[in-house]
Amino acid sequence: MSPLYLADLIGVFVFAVSGAIAGRQKEMDLFGMFMLATVTCVGGGTLRSLLIGVTPPPVLNDPAYLIVAAIATIASFYAEPIWERGERAVSLFDALGLGVFVCIGVQVSQANQLAWWAAVGMGMVTATFGGVIRDLLRTEVPLIFRREIYATAALIGGLIYLGMERIHVPIGFNILITTTITAAIRITAIRLNLNLPTIVENKN
Repeated sequence: MSPLYLADLIGVFVFAVSGAIAGRQKEMDLFGMFMLATVTCVGGGTLRSLLIGVTPPPVLNDPAYLIVAAIATIASFYAEPIWERGERAVSLFDALGLGVFVCIGVQVSQANQLAWWAAVGMGMVTATFGGVIRDLLRTEVPLIFRREIYATAALIGGLIYLGMERIHVPIGFNILITTTITAAIRITAIRLNLNLPTIVENKN
């Protein structure tokens, strides 16, 4: 099993957990939690594949993605004591998934001969759009469209991945370092309530 494929499955698991817990917060049943977990963990990667012309997307070629999503859903459904603090758990797993999937998105895009800037963009798509679908299905404004440092963390992660690659860091360590930094940026922003500036309309 290659480091990239292993990282992909880990990312699927952590994003699936975030989606399943999010469904649990909305009092969905087991099937509803599984559906939300699935779109969260494969939505971004599927959109990336369609945008760069890789069809069918991986989820339709490899049953491991749905199996991992099912395992994550069952764990989220039955391990209630672990997920009691739902919002915090969603944020933690979402941050970890963000870091893993930006690496996957950049690597897959490079393998399909995209320029570095396009690869970073596809890394952001891979990392964020599963969460977009999850939040829309929960009738919430997606994180990427709020002031929160979310897509920005993915952007930084993509650039870090490319920088590490440039200095020939082995791919396994590159994914580990990039994921850790990206997740740390996201979690720090949540804890310190750091947001991007917005234009405030003067109504006086």
